[in-house]
Amino acid sequence: MLALINVALLGLGAAVSGGSFLAIYNLQSMASQLPEIGLLAVGVMLAMCAGNGGIDLSGIALANLSGVLSAVLVASFIPSATDGLAFSLAFIVLALVIGFLGGLANGILIARLNITPILCTLGTQLAFTGLAVVVSSGRAVTVGSPDFLAAIGNDVVLGVPISFLIFILVAGAIAAVLKYTPYGLWLMLMGTNPKAAVFAGFPRSSILMATYALSGLLSGMSGVIIAARNVNVKFDYGSSYLLIAILIAVMAGVRPEGGYGRVVCVVLSAVALQLMSSLLNFGGLSNFVRDFAWGLLLLTFLAIGRHDLVGRFLPVRDMTPPARLPQVPD
Repeated sequence: MLALINVALLGLGAAVSGGSFLAIYNLQSMASQLPEIGLLAVGVMLAMCAGNGGIDLSGIALANLSGVLSAVLVASFIPSATDGLAFSLAFIVLALVIGFLGGLANGILIARLNITPILCTLGTQLAFTGLAVVVSSGRAVTVGSPDFLAAIGNDVVLGVPISFLIFILVAGAIAAVLKYTPYGLWLMLMGTNPKAAVFAGFPRSSILMATYALSGLLSGMSGVIIAARNVNVKFDYGSSYLLIAILIAVMAGVRPEGGYGRVVCVVLSAVALQLMSSLLNFGGLSNFVRDFAWGLLLLTFLAIGRHDLVGRFLPVRDMTPPARLPQVPD
């Protein structure tokens, strides 16, 4: 269904724009904008799969904190104008470490202190944003355009943006981990039935901490790509990204109750949202109209998933073989 939606959106965009929507430059532009929100959406998916109302509301705040804090700290030791490679590598490593530590803090609070995930990550979202404001004094922090970092955000390989390739590789690696490792099995089973997982001896605390730490690491990656695409980083970048990341996960069929989610569906859902956003831009609609459309879509997909509206109108034929009656001897 998501693949058909993407094809339909491409066809609609081509018809509305007279073919310019499918121009190579426009496709490259959309692909370069997708990774920063796509990485956050994969993090939201992981938290949802953990079950028990799991969700990560701190993703974009942690991404901004990673970029701001890394830019301030690295710039105080390594000038980006004179040593661009060293600055870029130090910035990337520090941003990933900050993202990982922020996600790990979420996991510890949820797993060890049994704080409700939505309340915990709402609190850490405010804490991360406040810390970024203090560090940057409420102003944009200049990262500059060192060659290595700028190449990640703006260059292409065989016509495909490097940032998009990074997103696909990371998404593929996470999909492989979920499918072929014990962690992926434990995460999905724990999300399906947390009580049974506890009685079965699953390492619940370790799984939760690893899940939120991985989500934080994805936020750090998103912060790196945001910095690579922009000259400056700021504490309030992407104010609507949280809503969009949740919408992507819900559109991808991730169960808010936990226990099910597929990375490939999240990728296709993120592509569909990016195509919709570009279509709205082609139509000359404002960002406020776009945010309204995202909110309406989120409520619609939640209602569809909650009440199984698709199943009501398109019933699936029961393929269960009929039970055999016991043979009564003559």
